[in-house]
Amino acid sequence: MRIISYLLFCLALLISGTKISKAQTIELLAGNTLNGTVNGTLLGGATMALTNNSDFGPLRVGVGFGTLYGIGVGTYDVISSNGQHLLVSGMFNDGNNTSIIALLDTFYGAAAGAIVGTSIMLIAEEPIIDGLKYGSATGAWIGFGVGVIDAFILSERITPSASFSAAKSRNMANGLVGIHLNEKTSLGLLSPSLISTYQIDALNVNQKITPTVQVLNLRLNL
Repeated sequence: MRIISYLLFCLALLISGTKISKAQTIELLAGNTLNGTVNGTLLGGATMALTNNSDFGPLRVGVGFGTLYGIGVGTYDVISSNGQHLLVSGMFNDGNNTSIIALLDTFYGAAAGAIVGTSIMLIAEEPIIDGLKYGSATGAWIGFGVGVIDAFILSERITPSASFSAAKSRNMANGLVGIHLNEKTSLGLLSPSLISTYQIDALNVNQKITPTVQVLNLRLNL
């Protein structure tokens, strides 16, 4: 037990001594890859809805291409920011990487498409479920297209100074993906951590380390 505790202590020292730029590089790559995978999944599902196809081929292709897209965008972010903290300010949201802008615009497009499609079906007295399906699917693709333009052309990319980055990180919710809702509110998605617990019996003290992932974090700065 002492040996394990010593090794964990050394590992903690090693991690704490790692340069901020390396940590930011990993965060940019991981966050963009995650966003790309989710975006590809959404677009694959949208393609299935548009083609009225129950085969999961478009979904598999979407996940694959989305992951590669995320890795590519992550590499672009690392190179353009020199591995430093990055703030991308789009038309509707701010985020800590480029792909989150396109992902959020895809969500917005799907929601807007669902509303428009449902409205049209109500006027035409057709099944509402068809309006939801085709409207959200079409909106998702339109939203993604707008999101790509927003993320790579229209958005403002800021690489703050080290002191500003540290302050910004303290005010930002933990997670591989960070979303700035406003100056005082932020969301963090997928925050990995380790939980250490001790079990004590009559003769031994046992330490158990369990990896966990917090799916959603909300931070309010008052």
